Amino acid sequence: KYYKFFLRSGFMSMESHTGYVKAYVGGPDYKFFKYDPVKYGKRQIGSTFKPFLYALAMQAGEYSPCSKVPNVQQSIDLIDGTKWEPSNSTKKRENEMVSLKWALAHSVNWVSAYLMKQYSPQSVRQIAKKMGVTSHIPAVPAICLGTPDISLYEMVGAMNTFANKGIYIEPIFITKIEDKFGNIIEKFSPKQIEAMSEETAYLMTDMMKGVTKYGTGRRLRLTYGFTNPIAGKTGTTQNQSDGWFMGITPDLTSGVWTGCEDRAAHFRTITIGQGT
Repeated sequence: KYYKFFLRSGFMSMESHTGYVKAYVGGPDYKFFKYDPVKYGKRQIGSTFKPFLYALAMQAGEYSPCSKVPNVQQSIDLIDGTKWEPSNSTKKRENEMVSLKWALAHSVNWVSAYLMKQYSPQSVRQIAKKMGVTSHIPAVPAICLGTPDISLYEMVGAMNTFANKGIYIEPIFITKIEDKFGNIIEKFSPKQIEAMSEETAYLMTDMMKGVTKYGTGRRLRLTYGFTNPIAGKTGTTQNQSDGWFMGITPDLTSGVWTGCEDRAAHFRTITIGQGT
């Protein structure tokens, strides 16, 4: 019971164009915590999943960051005959037409559900796989709000696709192995896959800048005083069990997760438990 009160965090940062992992924090002390939440821990990713859906909309060429969509309650029929009707975490501009860039910056659930009605869950899952996600993603509408369990390692690699002009590059830890005489025994190079067009990657990076300028991640600038270019996406899961932030700068893509090992342990309110 004592250890259930410990908040855990995982952090990973990689170079945008080489795939080299530059920072990796899997826990505070291996002596006490031998479970690595970066590569082996998989948790619900919340709204950090939404860029996959928005990227699909940009790639299809039917929407742009300035496209206006209705911020109204959405209802999606499920195969079991029930309806799925998500709620928003904020009342801002409800029942108005809003731009996709504004909707992503403020992480509006209704707009994500609206986009999901335009594209199938299978299509969203497909683009996520192209961007390096290997974890199981169920083909259900709720994935647009981040219900799948995905590792931080996968998410950092996937978000880096936007920074790397649409090319997914596998995060790599070791570039070569040498013997004591300097002879190269083995060399390693990261896998690369074209996941989307360079234009789509640019549009998504620009949209995600709004998150830190005036959206859910604006505390980076208002509270902590960062002035450098930052694109990002926050994520909070059910009952505030997990807090996420994915950040992109010109040279690095980073991600952080915070939560407890037991999902039943969570923050009491979203004010202190959201991924911002």
